Amino acid sequence: MPEFDEELNEDIEEFDVLDDAPVVISKVTSITNELDIAVAAWHEEGRWTLGILPDPVDIAQIITSLKSQQTNGGAIALISIDEEFFILIRVLGSHISLFLSDVTCALDYPVAEELLDIADIEMPEEDDDPNPIGQLDILSDLGMNGMELSALCDDDELFPDEQLEAIANRLGFGDQFAELLEL
Repeated sequence: MPEFDEELNEDIEEFDVLDDAPVVISKVTSITNELDIAVAAWHEEGRWTLGILPDPVDIAQIITSLKSQQTNGGAIALISIDEEFFILIRVLGSHISLFLSDVTCALDYPVAEELLDIADIEMPEEDDDPNPIGQLDILSDLGMNGMELSALCDDDELFPDEQLEAIANRLGFGDQFAELLEL
């Protein structure tokens, strides 16, 4: 993981340089789709705390943010991209768990490709089925087993933000999640 941290440091230094250029900054923020969401959730002292993560497509920054919320249950990122797929990232101590609801999205979305790269998972082929990939049991100890997560991914009637809302409900912070995102 040391290479990952070096890349993050370089990214941070690049953003420091951009602080004096508001036009460039507005262009950078416009890359993020208005439909993209990223929420961090962590459990401490018997209750869930949630916060919006600033950039849903910056996996390195999301992992760094989750690491700063070290609690007994770790911290979780619930990310929805372009109403196409969702990502779950969980940091528990030094362990990072990753989950992608549809592996074929890595063919079209750099953030999904980056997640596969970090997780050391092969890129899908054009004709692969849209299956979930990663650690299916990412939320098992919190009350949502892999079969439930897989069934949720297979539900074609739900958009990714609705799937994340269902996960939030199952884990016990659905009302906070909906309020935070004004759903």
